[in-house]
Amino acid sequence: MPTHNMEIVARCRCGKCELALKGKPIVSATCYCSSCQKAALKFEGLSGAEPVRQTDGGTPYVLQRKDRVHFGKGTEFLREYRLSNGAPNRRVVATCCNSPMFLEFKGGHWLSVYRDRLKPGERPANEMRTMTRDRPVGVEFNDMLPSYNTHSVRFMWRLFAAWAAMGFRSPKVDHVTGVLDD
Repeated sequence: MPTHNMEIVARCRCGKCELALKGKPIVSATCYCSSCQKAALKFEGLSGAEPVRQTDGGTPYVLQRKDRVHFGKGTEFLREYRLSNGAPNRRVVATCCNSPMFLEFKGGHWLSVYRDRLKPGERPANEMRTMTRDRPVGVEFNDMLPSYNTHSVRFMWRLFAAWAAMGFRSPKVDHVTGVLDD
């Protein structure tokens, strides 16, 4: 199947909430920033939640253009979480089973969908690690996967190219119905 027609579905753990990702993702990356680690600890502490981080502390994402994310069933379960009052970025959780679904950067033209929300056979391979300067103490990488201390030129170029392909638009995501209670 040509990549421009491909569709993969991101589902919460219980299957009540679904997002369809159409077309080739912008990039598949694992983030090690302190914000992702802090949010992961919060989400892993929710009732019945599964691990969000990999054993090395990274959070794997698939970045998809917003205009290629289609919200299916279960949007009534979507709640936002921000690391602090007034934080510009929000992470969104399906409260039916406390599954983190995606991260939205304020003003961004993409969603960072938690890669574990995709079926194992449909998950794009991890292409890079980013923000590794914040990785947990003692974590070393012994493979050939590109690992960047910050956001690499390659990473930023792919985001820019996707934005240009969208006509420099940033669609709104209005399918989140509330705030995750602390």
